[in-house]
Amino acid sequence: MQKYRVLPTLIVGLVGAIIGSFSMMLYASTHFAGVAGPNNTPPNAYAAPLVAGGDDQSRIVSAVKRVAPSVVALNVTVNGQQIVPTDPFMQFFGQQAPGRVERYRARASGSGFVYSRTGDGGLIVTNAHVVHPPNGSSVSSIQVVFQNGDRVPGHVFATNIGADLALVKVDNYTKVPPPVEIADSSKLEAGQWAIAIGEPFELKQSVSLGVVSGFNRDETIGSEGGGGEIAFKGLLQTSAPINPGNSGGPLIDVEGRLIGVNQSTANPQAGAQGIGFAIPANTVREQVAALESNPGTHQGTNTGFIGAALETVTPDLGVQLNYKGKGVAVAQVVSGGPADQAGMQPGDVIQKVNGQDVTTNDEVVKAIKDTKPGSTIEMEVWSAGIKKLVTIKVQERPADVGDALPQQQQGQDPDQQQQDPSQGQQGQGQDQP
Repeated sequence: MQKYRVLPTLIVGLVGAIIGSFSMMLYASTHFAGVAGPNNTPPNAYAAPLVAGGDDQSRIVSAVKRVAPSVVALNVTVNGQQIVPTDPFMQFFGQQAPGRVERYRARASGSGFVYSRTGDGGLIVTNAHVVHPPNGSSVSSIQVVFQNGDRVPGHVFATNIGADLALVKVDNYTKVPPPVEIADSSKLEAGQWAIAIGEPFELKQSVSLGVVSGFNRDETIGSEGGGGEIAFKGLLQTSAPINPGNSGGPLIDVEGRLIGVNQSTANPQAGAQGIGFAIPANTVREQVAALESNPGTHQGTNTGFIGAALETVTPDLGVQLNYKGKGVAVAQVVSGGPADQAGMQPGDVIQKVNGQDVTTNDEVVKAIKDTKPGSTIEMEVWSAGIKKLVTIKVQERPADVGDALPQQQQGQDPDQQQQDPSQGQQGQGQDQP
């Protein structure tokens, strides 16, 4: 009987040897791949295959693994100026203190993702506000940090402030990961999974999970860097938390496809919790394609601006102005701005815009913003008891000023600038009218 057991034993041994060899090959491929490539960095990154079927958790994990190599951190060095009070005690007691202008250097952090590969490098998509600082500051350097640890110099290829999108180019780098696939955001449905990925302050990937919760949101997004507010239309709303530094990173679905670019989070001080906003994928596809075909372009906000702070006339304000009726009062006028050049003054009351009655500042602001820069807008104005027709040539609104009285912020840019300690403290600054 013993001799009949030899064949099964041989078969079991052969199968065991095959399995052992395969296991060693798999171990070697996953544990020693990092030693390849120049400077001991991993070789070119490839998108991980998606898991077919499976539960939601497996699909989410698979989608993150697929996109993660193509997400980058952007370290931006900003040079600017600040006004430092010469007598800080006057400012402490609420008095206007004289100041001196000092230069400062700050560091900002944002995220981005690979949009395309070029012959010797690639193009990275991010938010325009990540690489276009407010208040006239300038970017002196951009460092792109890839998942494998490589740090590659980048430069702004093209920007569109009005869409809050920008392209950053890296040159002489052949290990650019695969581009992120862009989905059709018009097919999104409320309640489907949304995954926000970013590289906040190089924390080696930050992933947050939520659902698509709204479409075509119009939000006014402010900057913590001291700049003003910009009104954005058609944003995608998500419950996926957008952490500080995640601006410019991808918002993806469970298939690992881009459904939006993370932009901002709702201001928690206004009572909003767990609300984030992203630029829809279809908008990204259209705007970034235009930037790619027009290198060096720097498009502005593409919204109208007259340089006046406005306030809806209330009964109390009407008494102060000695004005009876409805309308929108001019509270401030920017010196040298379009409204100033047209002769408008603080205390004037706008009654009609382009022949239409107006009763709230929102109506006037909307009419101004919807007017194409370079064209004119007509306003019927009450000025110290005299009615007059004012024609204003509308300019393009700068990215770092507002065009209405400061209001409660709807949204807030989650990116934070980090001050270089060797350069002193950076002033907070306030929104300008």
